[in-house]
Parts: sequence; C-alpha cells; structure tokens
Amino acid sequence: MPLFKIITLGCKVNQCESAYLYERLLRDGWHKAEKNGSADLVIINTCIVTQKASHQSRQEIRRAIRENPGAKLVVTGCYAQVYPEELSKIEGIDIIAGNKAKEKIPELIKDLPLSSSRMVCVQRFHEKEPFDVLPASQFLGRSRAFLKIQDGCESFCSYCIVPYARGSYRSMSIKDVLSSMEHLMNKGYREVVLTGIHLGKYGIDIDTSLNALLKEIGKQKYPVRIRISSIEPNEVSEELLELIAQEDWICKHLHIPLQSGDNRILRNMRRRYTREDFYKLIIDIYKRIPFIAIGTDVMVGFPGETLMAHNNTMSLIKGLPVSYLHVFPYSDRPKSAAFYFKGKIPPSAIKERAKEMRELGKTKRMEFLKRCKGKTFTAIVESKKEDGSFKGLTDNYIKIISSCHKARKKEPIKIKIEGIKEDFALGSVVDA
Repeated sequence: MPLFKIITLGCKVNQCESAYLYERLLRDGWHKAEKNGSADLVIINTCIVTQKASHQSRQEIRRAIRENPGAKLVVTGCYAQVYPEELSKIEGIDIIAGNKAKEKIPELIKDLPLSSSRMVCVQRFHEKEPFDVLPASQFLGRSRAFLKIQDGCESFCSYCIVPYARGSYRSMSIKDVLSSMEHLMNKGYREVVLTGIHLGKYGIDIDTSLNALLKEIGKQKYPVRIRISSIEPNEVSEELLELIAQEDWICKHLHIPLQSGDNRILRNMRRRYTREDFYKLIIDIYKRIPFIAIGTDVMVGFPGETLMAHNNTMSLIKGLPVSYLHVFPYSDRPKSAAFYFKGKIPPSAIKERAKEMRELGKTKRMEFLKRCKGKTFTAIVESKKEDGSFKGLTDNYIKIISSCHKARKKEPIKIKIEGIKEDFALGSVVDA
C-alpha cells in the first residue's frame, strides 16, 4: 500500500492546490501516511514570499529527506517556479515541478520508475495562460473550504517576486465557480473562502468582475457564507461595500494590505494609493459596517524607511479601527526591484520595528474584541469536544470558545460575546 504526504507552506492558493493533489493521489490508489510515520512519496508545496518562507521551505525539504528514507520527493510551488537552480543543489529531490506543472504531478510520479535522474519540469508563463481548474472538496482538519478563483499578478510591487512565480492574470469562469460551490456545499461546508493571488483582478481576463461573481453567487441562495480573502485598497469599490453591507451571506471581514503608512515608501514600493487614501477607505468601511473585521499587512524595514517613516505607519494604524495586523519584516528577494535599492535597514532595526508593530497589532486586536463584547454573531463550529465545548469562527473573524451539545462541526451557530481570553472571545449560544 503506497503512502504519501503533502507538506504545504504559504498562502491559501497553495492550500487549494495541495488539496487537489491530495484527492488525485487518493483516486490513483495512494494512501495518506500517518502524521509521524514515513511515506513512499512526499510532495512539498513551497513558498518564497520572504526569506523566512524560503528558509522554511528548505528546512521542510531536508526534513522530508531525513525522515522518509527511500521516498520519492517532489518539490513544487513558487520556490520551484522561480529558483529551480537553487533546489537542484539539494541532493535527494526527484522532481522539481514549477507552478505550471503542478497539475501534472500525479502523472509525473508515474514516470519516476522509468527515470533514474532528477526530473525538472519548470516552464515560463506566457500571456493569456488558461486558468487551471484544480477541483478539491476536502480540506483536512478545516471547517472552511478554500476556493481558488483567480491566479497570477501583474502589479510588480518593488519588493515582490510573485508575478514571476504566478504569471499573468487568469480567472475561473463563473460557471465553474458555481459548480465548485455546489460541490463544496454538498460535502458539508458552510463557509467558502474565495481566494486568489490578486483577487481584486478576478474576471479582468474573461470580461467579468468580482462584484458580478458575488451577485451570481447570491442568486443561487446557497446555504453557505462567503469570505473574501485579501483585496487591494484601490479595488474595494462602492459596489463591493454595498454588497457586504447588505448581504448576510457575505462575511463582514476584509483583509486590505497597507504595507506602509508613509507616502514616500509607498511610492518606492510601487503601491497605487496614499496613506490618505487608505485612511479614508477604512473609516468609510467602518462607518457603513461598524463591526466588520478589517485586517491588514504591514511591511517594516523597507529600504530607505527612516524612523520617521516607520512612525508614520505606526500613527496611521493607531488612528484606524483595524482588527489585526500581519507584520512582515522586509527581506531581499533576488529578481525584485527593491533588491537593488540603496538604504538597506540593519537587521537589528528591522527586528525592533517588527516587534513594535506586532505589539500594536495585539492592542488593535484587543480593542476590536472589546468593541464586539455584548454583540451576537454567527460562528461556524471548527472543532468540538465530547463535553460540548467547541471553538468556532464568527463571520467577522473572531475566534470563539463556547459550549453547546447541539453544536455540530462545520455548522453555523449564533453566539453572544461575553468575555475575552487571550486571543479568543468567550460566548454563550443564542437560540440553539
């Protein structure tokens, strides 16, 4: 009985693609290896968005080689797509498959017995690439399903190499999105996260838009709520905000990257908005939807970021009703424009600024939880114990702890928030 493991690093898009590979391997006669057991095949779906992500990817590769002697090892994802020559230096990898070849991995594996040498399957992306529909209906250990509806990026922010890893914009057809939604619904999922590499550009290649897609989903009246993953500030339209405000089936949660609160740094990052634009957007959203969760990404230590520039970001965030921060220390990415910029910030300063920003993030999270105390929200049950206690996630992205014997995993339940414990809210079930 051949056994396999899939190790996934990075974004929700990678998780969607790993879920597809998982199901394909099961259909092809493979069996999932035990968590701590060895496997005959290990697939590592890598990430390189930061130096830390690259380091973690290499760590996982070497750990897989060490812990699975004799196994066939496949390395795929963004690392394989952009830096295959680096991976080629690691002994023990059997297949290096870029993102374009990810769909073909189940077939490539079948050819391994015929080849004693390493297979490198990395192709460049071209304009007008088709969207690869990689259907998946199982997300092990998760009560929410992820649905990749968009791929590719053409923004070329100066710090980022994602466009090299993912190619140009391409979108799943509305018909395929609705079909996938129905499949996930029939598998018992009651929340679907729409995700993509540049989600706000959904539909630009097929003459539609994210707003049009959401309206079509709404017409189906699925018993499923939709969560929108990360979307750029200048792509949060009036129409989108109206939909979120009016429709109960769209989660009251947006993740809107800021990166910096200093206009000079934003220009150097090639971001297409100002701190004033961001401030106005967040305040407008909060006025329309008072208990919405608004998360943001912040990068610290970008080349040329003075202490004043860092403080500008701190002051902007302090004055906004954001709910949480994802803090990223700047790291050089070969092939990115910023790799060649002058004014690199010392690692010690980057570390200190990241620490300060993360502390601010904790403060903003606590402020948000306190604002929501006494209010009732709908949560999806994520895990449950025999004593009836369970953990869940509200539509406005609050991790909740409560208790109810009638609660069922993946199902929605109304919760009134009554207290706070660390990063969780404590609540009681309403009308169970």
